[in-house]
Amino acid sequence: MGNCCGKSEKLTAEIVPRDGARVYPTVRLHGSPKSILAAYIRFALLHREVSLDFVETERVGGNEPEGAVTLQVGSEVVSGSSETLLRFIDSRFPGPSVRGGNGREDETAPLLTSLTRVQHTSMLWHVERMVRWAEDLTTRGGRKTVDPSMGTPRMEIRKFARSYSELLEIMMEHAQMEETVLFPIFDHADRGLAKAAKEEHARDLPLMNGIKEVIKSVGVLDSGSPDYQEALYSLFTRLKSLLGKCKQHFAEEEVEILPLMEALELSKEQELSALEQCFDVMQGTHSRLLKLLLEGLPSRDAMKYLDLISKCRDKEKMESMLKMIVK
Repeated sequence: MGNCCGKSEKLTAEIVPRDGARVYPTVRLHGSPKSILAAYIRFALLHREVSLDFVETERVGGNEPEGAVTLQVGSEVVSGSSETLLRFIDSRFPGPSVRGGNGREDETAPLLTSLTRVQHTSMLWHVERMVRWAEDLTTRGGRKTVDPSMGTPRMEIRKFARSYSELLEIMMEHAQMEETVLFPIFDHADRGLAKAAKEEHARDLPLMNGIKEVIKSVGVLDSGSPDYQEALYSLFTRLKSLLGKCKQHFAEEEVEILPLMEALELSKEQELSALEQCFDVMQGTHSRLLKLLLEGLPSRDAMKYLDLISKCRDKEKMESMLKMIVK
């Protein structure tokens, strides 16, 4: 986005672009890149059919932690609280309601439980997207896509490789976060409680790395050769297998382990410290890949995740994460 971007923002995770024949209303979002409210509103709008421009402004109101945010649609100008802005978005642009989805109704849920579940949601969305993309590549068998932004088949494979590498980094950091922060908390309360989950992480690693190698092979093969088609099919089946394993693994964690978090009776200080450790471990995810993580979420879950970020007591660190979203 940046300072008053001159072009419309599009989800980087999209494969098929919006219909170029349609005209979307332009919404200017004025606010500080350090503002949690600006980040909330940005994601509420990102899931609507609008062209979004972010106009960076100086933070005003030193006693207002969220910073001032203004929306401008043509001659309409709206500012105020998050409720006021979200109500305007609901009334002005069609789509599911975004109000009540900023995570505050989930304040009773343990922070690490919310963090883990929302990350699961995003990763599944991205794996499913990669499966659909691989299936489309296999069906086309080396022919160019109808989307000119993808370029030639070889150029598209490079884009595919970059997308998978970014997703793999998020998944690896998520696993590291669980193994270094989440699982030790459970094992301290009941030794061996997270053993099965840790074993599944090790089990799935060869498949995840194998997919990366297959993508490399596709990238050097002649797009018209039988080997190319065979490699694409292998890529599709491996990604489909990974999707099934992720669904099973995430479901097991959310049914068998995460519900026990409340029984651990962590103090507020312990919860916040563990949450901040999660952000530290997932450094890549919460810097240059944060926007990608949030793009895999419905707007309500994205705002819920921003609520978790806002709980970081290191304000400099929190603001640096928010700047990665709106820059």
